[in-house]
Amino acid sequence: MDVRQARKCTLWIIAILTSISACSPLNVPLSTPTHFPVPSATATETPLPAPTEQMPTPEICSNANGQVDVVAFAADAVPQFRIYLPPCYNADSDRYPVLYLLHGQGSTDEQWIRLGVPEIAAPYIIVMPFNRFSMRAVNDDPFGDVLVDELIPYIDENYRTLAQREYRAIGGLSRGGGWALRYGLTRSDLFRAVGLHAPAIFYGDASKLPKWLWEISPNERPKIYIDIGDNDPEHNLARDVADILTAHNVRHEWHLFTGTHNELYWNAHVDDYLHWYAGVFGD
Repeated sequence: MDVRQARKCTLWIIAILTSISACSPLNVPLSTPTHFPVPSATATETPLPAPTEQMPTPEICSNANGQVDVVAFAADAVPQFRIYLPPCYNADSDRYPVLYLLHGQGSTDEQWIRLGVPEIAAPYIIVMPFNRFSMRAVNDDPFGDVLVDELIPYIDENYRTLAQREYRAIGGLSRGGGWALRYGLTRSDLFRAVGLHAPAIFYGDASKLPKWLWEISPNERPKIYIDIGDNDPEHNLARDVADILTAHNVRHEWHLFTGTHNELYWNAHVDDYLHWYAGVFGD
């Protein structure tokens, strides 16, 4: 055997010994995986959202003023009404209490606007219907029936109102106060509160008060607010109404202010009125 063959045999022997050593029990791993997953060629790491990709923060309505709309209505006695919608009404989905404010004889639904209602930013809806026949005798005027039978259902159907008695009030000045007293008590199922602002009480209604009150459960009697000027020609009759309420243990507020039967008086107190209604709804 020459030197080359001897070297070749030596390399074979080393290879065989190495193979035997690799297969010895001392070198066998305790656990050998039988499958190695191959990473997907399309797998990518999901990045964290960048600041510009985060969910937008809902906008907060900062409107401090309500809006007033003039709306046509299909009734001869109430051909239109003005409606005050509180701040942010169009920016939210809330439902609101409703106040019905009635104007005086010979005036229109614009009267309460002129007296400053929109500037007060009341937190509820205010409906101001136009009584087209306000110069007629009360018994010939269908205004009251249209108000309770047609206008109120229309408002509840077309605006986001809280349509329960607890969230509805009626008030009026002068002749409007007369309507408010009559329907606030004869339809107490509809109104939680009644505001009489220098009211012109309809002839004969004061004498009907005991009967109207007797027909209302004591727990269902509306809250009542009466105010009038000390030089108002309607002062004595308004005082009589307050005395009848007292005699029948009906809780009410009575306010005698300085003034007479004119818009200067009502303008001076419209803020008091709207805050009183807000307190009623707040209960």
